[in-house]
Amino acid sequence: MAPPGRPTIGVFDSGVGGLTVLCALVERIPDADYLYFGDTARLPYGSKSAATVAHYAVGAVRYLQDQGAELLVIACNTATALALDEIKSAAGVEVIGVIEPGAEAAAAASRKRKVVVIGTEATISSHAYRRALEARGVAVREKACPLFVPLVEEGWVEHPVTEQVARIYLAEAFSDDASDADVLVLGCTHYPLIKPLLRRVAPEHIAIVDSAESTALDVARQLGRQLQVEPEPSSSHKSSAHTKSEQRGVPHLKFFATDSAEKFRKMGTRFLGLAVEDVVHADLKE
Repeated sequence: MAPPGRPTIGVFDSGVGGLTVLCALVERIPDADYLYFGDTARLPYGSKSAATVAHYAVGAVRYLQDQGAELLVIACNTATALALDEIKSAAGVEVIGVIEPGAEAAAAASRKRKVVVIGTEATISSHAYRRALEARGVAVREKACPLFVPLVEEGWVEHPVTEQVARIYLAEAFSDDASDADVLVLGCTHYPLIKPLLRRVAPEHIAIVDSAESTALDVARQLGRQLQVEPEPSSSHKSSAHTKSEQRGVPHLKFFATDSAEKFRKMGTRFLGLAVEDVVHADLKE
């Protein structure tokens, strides 16, 4: 039996990438309501100092709490890597970041105890995944892949250029002492959109861990849900969100963006695979 009332889950990201986390949450926990905050006016976070990222993120999560969020998901890898402790101290509710669940899933999936993590320059240089994995007895090769985010935002998820870039990045990532690694961690919320392409390009024996899916599982556990383990979607994560949402009824989704609501609506629909309709312009006073 479901508990009385539907939980309201707040999801925070620097932009639209965190919508892949929201997509995974909607699949796992359809009987919840979601508030999504994209700090689109101030992205990218990757080039900013830890103090600035913490300041922005704390303002955003306080805003989400004011809107009624009862649990917070930090869908931004950079904010999780640089500011999770500050966010937790400022929040009055449970906070879950994307890095620990991703590291936990990668450690569980790796028989060789060797993992490759790809992410943005900021996430990789924070070494947050490395610390989380080494704490679990796993050796880590980290590889920054800065071209993936602009390619995904351009909509080039199945483009020959993206495939060529992926081949170069992964050849470097799995070279030398990482050639026998058996898990690839997608340490950026944009990367699930190119997961089918990465699956083709990566060595066959590699398991791909998507920290968006791992985080959704963690949130479901936190809510004490009875989990029905879903089979791995055979196509992209977007179409699976469509079918599952149709089967169970779509939860209420409300979006807040600090830049143009119209721009967010357009880009967001592509990332989420569901219509992004209820977008409110949020003005965070400095």
